Amino acid sequence: MPLNDLSQCAVHTMTNKPWSLRQCCDAYAAAGVAAISIWRNTVAPEEGGVGLEEAVKTVKGSGLAVPAYVRGGFFTALDDADRQKAIDHNKTMLDEAAALGAGQVVLVVGATPGLPLAEARKQVSDGIAACLDHAQQVDVKLSIEPLHPMYAGDKSCVNRMAEARAICEALRHPMLGIAVDVYHVWWDPDLEREIELAGQQGTLLGFHVCDWRVNTRHLLTDRGLMGDGCADIAGIRAMVERAGFDGFNEVEVFSEHYWAMDQHDYLALIAERYRTVT
Repeated sequence: MPLNDLSQCAVHTMTNKPWSLRQCCDAYAAAGVAAISIWRNTVAPEEGGVGLEEAVKTVKGSGLAVPAYVRGGFFTALDDADRQKAIDHNKTMLDEAAALGAGQVVLVVGATPGLPLAEARKQVSDGIAACLDHAQQVDVKLSIEPLHPMYAGDKSCVNRMAEARAICEALRHPMLGIAVDVYHVWWDPDLEREIELAGQQGTLLGFHVCDWRVNTRHLLTDRGLMGDGCADIAGIRAMVERAGFDGFNEVEVFSEHYWAMDQHDYLALIAERYRTVT
């Protein structure tokens, strides 16, 4: 059944990309949204953010929970120096996530043109392994987010939950798990079984909601808001709940269409669709 309140709802700052971190915090809290997942571009000065100290003050003052800090990963590269740079960057993100009170850093693991997928996946596993002790030190988990196969060439060599599970099973670390994003996995015929396995293995760390537009106009910035497309969002939510997941349902939508709207009107629509569709 659809949810009737926003007590399990989180919204990613990238969903309301035109807003600053403070605008997101103020608007979400006023709307009754319970949590905010923070994208690094709103924090890091080199990405246009306000700086970690100001971000921490803003988030702590909002009273919002922080399920996730987004996005780490991108471990694959053609040379050792770039791979080490990625590992160092992920450790920095873990430190920032800890300061912000985030429960996890979401990993878009990376893919590099010219690098075979099997080698890319090995580099991902090695890169994550190099960060796990640091994750334990700062008490922030790492969650692998499988991405739709259309991103296998340059963004993620992990495209199904089964591939994420293989890395989790190889590393077997309590700080490592999987973030399930409806947009990326709704099509997978093994999805229900993989969600069940993640629940059994204790690796089901995150759940992101949005929709797949049947007539997608852009492969990155034309996600649907819940109810715009063909994904069985409520059905997948039921799967993760049966598997024992009791965390936030994180609304994560990249959409030029919705970014062009008045963001307060858009947030009201997000709340309506969350209550009636999710």
